[in-house]
Amino acid sequence: MTVIERREVALVDLLDRLLAGGVVITGDVTLRIADVDLVRIDLNALISSVNAQVPSPFEESS
Repeated sequence: MTVIERREVALVDLLDRLLAGGVVITGDVTLRIADVDLVRIDLNALISSVNAQVPSPFEESS
């Protein structure tokens, strides 16, 4: 085994790296019976950390 194959990354470190750059999740689910589409759900989500350089898109309530 090489050093890269044996390298372990903690889940916290992985989440920190992903949130620092942002993660985009996309997907779709279709409920179908007898080849007839009944329900279709599309998912588009952006998950990112918020700090001074990347402000929150929501206003703070006072």
